[in-house]
Amino acid sequence: MDAATASASASVVGSSLTLRRPPSSVTRSAILTANQPHFLRFAAKPRLPFSIKHYSPLSYSKPRNRRTALGSRRGMVVRASSSPDSAEPTAPIAPLQMESPIGQFLSQILISHPHLVPAAVEQQLEQLQTDRDAEEKKEEPSASAGTDLVLYRRIAEVKANERKKALEEILYALVVQKFMDANVSLVPAMMPSSTDPSGRVDMWPSEEDKLEQLHSPEAYEMIQNHLALILGNRLGDSTSVAQISKLRVGQVYAASVMYGYFLKRVDQRFQLEKTMKILPNASNGEESGIEQSVGEDMRPAGLGDSYKAVSSDPEVSSWSGSISPGGFGHGIKPCRLRTYVMSFDGETLLKFAAIRSKEAVSIIEKHTEALFGRPEIVITPQGTVDSSKDELIKISFNGLKRLVLEAVTFGSFLWDVESYVDSRYHFVMN
Repeated sequence: MDAATASASASVVGSSLTLRRPPSSVTRSAILTANQPHFLRFAAKPRLPFSIKHYSPLSYSKPRNRRTALGSRRGMVVRASSSPDSAEPTAPIAPLQMESPIGQFLSQILISHPHLVPAAVEQQLEQLQTDRDAEEKKEEPSASAGTDLVLYRRIAEVKANERKKALEEILYALVVQKFMDANVSLVPAMMPSSTDPSGRVDMWPSEEDKLEQLHSPEAYEMIQNHLALILGNRLGDSTSVAQISKLRVGQVYAASVMYGYFLKRVDQRFQLEKTMKILPNASNGEESGIEQSVGEDMRPAGLGDSYKAVSSDPEVSSWSGSISPGGFGHGIKPCRLRTYVMSFDGETLLKFAAIRSKEAVSIIEKHTEALFGRPEIVITPQGTVDSSKDELIKISFNGLKRLVLEAVTFGSFLWDVESYVDSRYHFVMN
């Protein structure tokens, strides 16, 4: 494997999906993208038709009656009814339920006034900054205080964790709001449809055209290559249905989120250099040695073992049965953005492949778990994962394509909102 190979893999630890940060080596074919070549922008702060409350996570009392309810573990749900007794929940707008007081408040704004989420976030970030500054100014008791010092540090730790959780849910709310702005509905939690006798889980609309519009042309070329690596010659198959491990689909989804995060980061730099006309010479031409890259070097960043797991799944072997000798790498088209990324040195590539904050990693983990559930992992005496208890789901190839497109876009939006929030409340450490 090349000395500069970019990889950000989704792996399973314990009983839940856990994402690892990229190792010291990076797959040179790792290329990502996301939104248009501009940074996240929010309009001037609008006047809110209601007052914004600044919640303190340690002194929050849950209101008894409210018209917005959060359903079980799985997502933000609207109860639209004139009376609380007859309220019936509608479809959730996101699979992950927000639990902190600030998160619950933002979920209500998302449902009732989604265009006001940025203004609400601004004020909550100001309050978080104020709380953090006040915490830093407090004098720690002297070491001789004993119990008081331990208690002080424990309280400070609890408050810091509460702020971290609130920050994660602010990021998540902003990502959901960007999907709502684009008029794209997030895929709901995976479960067999009650209206489809075959038990398929993918009864959601394709929305491919809308998702394509959220990326630059160069980035979307890379996304098409990413899809070709996963689906092979089934990329255009909109009718066939496959039965596949939910765990492995979840791994590919999480890896695709990370791919989208990286791709957005790279595409922003590419578009800037393109505008300034300072792109490397190799990126200005349509041909490059990259066109001859095959096999391992063709694999997108973040797929890693998850790619091999899906492509070797017995239920998926039928996908590649009619694929040409090029296998999953066949059909990859050269594109300027890929050539541009291949011009990076190993250190730069590693930097671009890394997810910058623990909060972003946590969001990817929690969103993926809310979407696919917590898997049951059984380790054999030989130390391998026993796949006999994997839950299988029926999903069409068109549904898989929709999942991957959403995941890449989620990662792109996550990069945007992380940069936006960090400009107002610094938390990104690298």
